[in-house]
Formats: sequence, C-alpha cells, structure tokens
Amino acid sequence: MHDGNAVTANTPPPGVARAAATIRCAPMTAATRGDARRLLGAFLAGDDHYRASSAAYGDGGVPALDRALDLFLARPEQGFVWLAYAPDRGAGSGARAVGACVVCFAISTARGTLVAKLDDVTIASDWQRRGVGTAMLEALAAHLRALGATRIDCACHRDNVDAWRFYAGLGFVPLHEERIARLL
Repeated sequence: MHDGNAVTANTPPPGVARAAATIRCAPMTAATRGDARRLLGAFLAGDDHYRASSAAYGDGGVPALDRALDLFLARPEQGFVWLAYAPDRGAGSGARAVGACVVCFAISTARGTLVAKLDDVTIASDWQRRGVGTAMLEALAAHLRALGATRIDCACHRDNVDAWRFYAGLGFVPLHEERIARLL
C-alpha cells in the first residue's frame, strides 16, 4: 500500500518474506547524502554484476560517487537518489537507510513523455528478501507517476537471475536489446 512516502510490503513476490516494518521512501537530501553514499558505495564496490562492467562505465570509484551525489543535489531536474528507510531495530525510534537506487530523467520519443532511467538498485544485505526492494520500487513508481513520468527503464545483467525474477515480478519486461556505452 502507498501512503505518502510510506509503503508496507504487503505482497512481495513468491519466495520473499513479507517486510516486518513500514518502509519510508524519499529522494536524497543534503541531510541524507551520507546514507546514499554508504549504500551506493557498498553496491559499486561489491556487486559482482556491476564490477564485471565497471570499466566500460568508466568507474571512478568513491570520488566519482561523491561528484554524482553532489550533482543530484545541485540538479534535481536531472534525477535523484531514491532512499528507503526502515525502523532501526537497535536504535528504538530512529530509522535506518536500507535501500537506494538512482533515477535519471529522459524524454521518450516513443511515449512523448518524461521517462525514468533506473540504475544501481541496492538493498542492505540484512534487509534483502523481505519485500523492501518491492516496497521501494512501488513507492518510486508512485512518486514518478506524480511527476508525470510514464515508464521506468532499467538494465539488468544477463546472468543475474535473481534480479530478472525481481524485476519481472514488478511488471518489467525484456526489451531484447542491450545497453551499450561509450566514454567521452
């Protein structure tokens, strides 16, 4: 269900345990930049699927991530980092960032509308397979609809079977094409 920026993972995909908490989602702000840096830094440094193509992307490590986060804050019309928060079991009433993804905007000639490009989807390891990713992307879809976007595009490594299953469960369909890159 969607209530503002709070989402409860009521219907996770088959084989995924229901999230035990309400997940709150919002775009990154200057105050939450550190949360985005922690989650995305861990993803970029440790995800085997990303690392396999990182050279083609021109990966610049932590300094590049820091520049990107600053650009998202300075140019929100270009995109944002979407963060998911869950109640912090150890801190009582606080919340802990448990998910992140990157969203950039484009204009689709096929749709004649604004569309979103989704990248770097990551969930903290101790919150995976609990419905958090589903809740995070459902809240993102609602947020993007409110902004006038009509499609979310996402790339997925061919051998990442779990990710393919996850995205299919959310209604993503293969485009039978592959993302390619050229460094400038």
